[in-house]
Amino acid sequence: MTVAGHRTSISLEDEFWVELIRIARDRDISLNNLIATIDEARATNLSSAIRLHVLANIKAHASG
Repeated sequence: MTVAGHRTSISLEDEFWVELIRIARDRDISLNNLIATIDEARATNLSSAIRLHVLANIKAHASG
């Protein structure tokens, strides 16, 4: 995967990939664009930032 112009690998459990793809689909953006957005705002490593983003999204939908 290419993020911010650099090739990188992302290690996530399958369940996180499934949710990340769903989030991108719901927002009508590509998976790469979603990951780039997460990357720009992150304060930790990318895999952790993605997990936190997925968790926040699930929590937002659960309370809404």
